[in-house]
Amino acid sequence: MSKYQELTQDGVDHFMQHGWLKLSNCFSQQQADELIGTVWTRLGMDPKDRTTWTSERINMPKHNDFEASEFAPKAWAAICDLLGGEDRIGSYNRTWNDGLIVNLGTPEGHGKEVPGGDLPGWHVDGDFFVHFLNSPEQGLLVIPLFTDINPGGGGTMICPAAIGPVAQYLHDHPEGVSPRMTSRYENPTMEPEDHLTWFCELAKSMPKDAFVEAHGKVGDVYLLHPLMLHSASNNRLREVRIITNPPVSLNEPFDFDRADGGEYSVVERKTLKALGKSGLPGWRITEPRMAVVPERLRRQAEMRERELERLRDLKGGGSEVKVAEVAVA
Repeated sequence: MSKYQELTQDGVDHFMQHGWLKLSNCFSQQQADELIGTVWTRLGMDPKDRTTWTSERINMPKHNDFEASEFAPKAWAAICDLLGGEDRIGSYNRTWNDGLIVNLGTPEGHGKEVPGGDLPGWHVDGDFFVHFLNSPEQGLLVIPLFTDINPGGGGTMICPAAIGPVAQYLHDHPEGVSPRMTSRYENPTMEPEDHLTWFCELAKSMPKDAFVEAHGKVGDVYLLHPLMLHSASNNRLREVRIITNPPVSLNEPFDFDRADGGEYSVVERKTLKALGKSGLPGWRITEPRMAVVPERLRRQAEMRERELERLRDLKGGGSEVKVAEVAVA
């Protein structure tokens, strides 16, 4: 009998080799449509007039949260499988939300193919905490697709081969580092492409075939190792691309020294494999964990107020606005 709810051994083997999985048919077109139904009003743009598409990529603020296990039970079961069971997942971070991430491309980038190593936005997620090798705040990176994304349509670009170097850097810095891999006491402005030098140099050092574009159909969900280097890609097709990237957090830090006989999760095993180790006896963090307040939150708070104003206008001036009633499968 399999110890996994959703994953097959082939799926586990794929994650162990590449650090990512793609699941299909995790939620319906109707669920996606209800979630993104007000996106153009929220953006203040016209879907039929590209001259109104004044921003290439927009990380929209959230208005509503919903349980991932109800919205996409297949994806949630696989998340639990990768992290060693639902009991290891923090109750405070089991939701997805309507903080949509929209990629519209640019007139300058229309029709232009940009190699992975030349993309300017490489990073590892988690702008809200000091990073350690075993950080529990980002147990997994999840990317649900709320629109179809064709190759060249702005799908997230990932670099599986970089998991090892990122893991090694964090292993060698048990005192913790900033979200930009600088000293833990530095907190750059955290603009989307600010202070990404460490990540972009790592991406440039990778061979051309080291990059994978996360494209697919509505309802697909990508599950990525928490140390996966990734970047928005150039949307050369200028087709609207809408995703989110909700983190999954753990109750306890990852444990790479399970001397008590406890079983390593698939994610822990992948981290150890990337380091070329079977365990890390004696490895411990040397400084306290610490939260970081990203500039993103201030920016999104301002965006949210503008969105609510446009939504009130859409609804005829009502004072209460509910952005979306999200259907569950």
